[in-house]
Amino acid sequence: MRTATVQVRDFRTEITDAEIADLRDRLARTRWPEPETVDDWSQGIPLSYTQELCEYWANEYDMQRLAARLNAFPQFHATIGDLGIHFLHVRSPHEQARPLIMTHGWPGSVVEFLDVIGPLTDPESHGGSAADAFHVVVPALPGFGFSDKPSRPGIGIERIAGAWHELMGHLGYPRYYAQGGDWGSAVTTAMAAGAFEGLLGVHLNVALASPEALLQLGEPTEQEREMLARTNRFFAEENGYGAQQSTRPQTIGYPLADSPAGQLAWIVEKFYAWTDCDGHPENAVSRDDLLDNVMIYWLTNSAASSARMYWENARYLSTEPEHPVRIPTAYTQFPEEIFAFSERWLGTRFSDLRYYRAAERGGHFAAFEQPEIFAREVRAGIASLTA
Repeated sequence: MRTATVQVRDFRTEITDAEIADLRDRLARTRWPEPETVDDWSQGIPLSYTQELCEYWANEYDMQRLAARLNAFPQFHATIGDLGIHFLHVRSPHEQARPLIMTHGWPGSVVEFLDVIGPLTDPESHGGSAADAFHVVVPALPGFGFSDKPSRPGIGIERIAGAWHELMGHLGYPRYYAQGGDWGSAVTTAMAAGAFEGLLGVHLNVALASPEALLQLGEPTEQEREMLARTNRFFAEENGYGAQQSTRPQTIGYPLADSPAGQLAWIVEKFYAWTDCDGHPENAVSRDDLLDNVMIYWLTNSAASSARMYWENARYLSTEPEHPVRIPTAYTQFPEEIFAFSERWLGTRFSDLRYYRAAERGGHFAAFEQPEIFAREVRAGIASLTA
């Protein structure tokens, strides 16, 4: 049942000369820390690389590039109840195309999906067939990018899931599919767990399932033991950002709102740690694409509001694997994803898992890193849900 009032207006991304001048001035006045005492990334993003990126950002990066890329697509702003949401909505030229809503996470943005919109909406121009076509909706999460910042607590995963359902109905898609990774996976999975009427199935490139449920299946395989170990390593070695953002998001907002170099470092370090990059983030995502993504956070001053997603949903994430999903599900395991799950392990939570595939390349930002593989997987995964 859809109950919220939805109003939609056109939207255009604008970057002013004053914003650019302020950014360049702040970059020029950055006070740098001393270099790390190691010759790798184990203490965080290296000083020399951060300085190199900031120098490029200030003097060589096209400051209007982000606006031009976003404005190449139809953009809108929706008021859904009391939530203000920025989104891209690209209809396929094929009327029989399947509606699909795709959701990003942190520290990503709608930019992650820009290179897959064409292959998904117009597959015939990208090596596919008309049967592969989708009408694509790409919203920015509340508090992220050009979506509004919630002014009160209570905007959690389930609330966002309901808003996405309302949005799809308002856009004329009573029957649709959903896709997500990172926080987008949590939102998409909440939609699936809620079994919203008209949601026909989901494709995920991140999922959560209970370790206890795996152990109840019997002795884990060697591969599954490594998957469990990968999860443990993440929480032991990589989750400092999560502890900060889930407990004190306002505090981290002050330095990141004031320093573009700090905002860049906070984000780009994750593109080293979480991508299939062979030791350097630009092997996975181009320098300009990295900066497009950082620009969204900087221009919209959304460091604190995006971090607050962790504070709002810390308890939800701890209990999420307990929420069973019974609607048709497709899953792609990218090799350098933070978490990894076997097909039978996922089956303990997703009882109608119809598609499981291990992709050959890619990591946590799959659409950003490997747009061709990602588009192929979305096509194949969702096709399996209709079989």
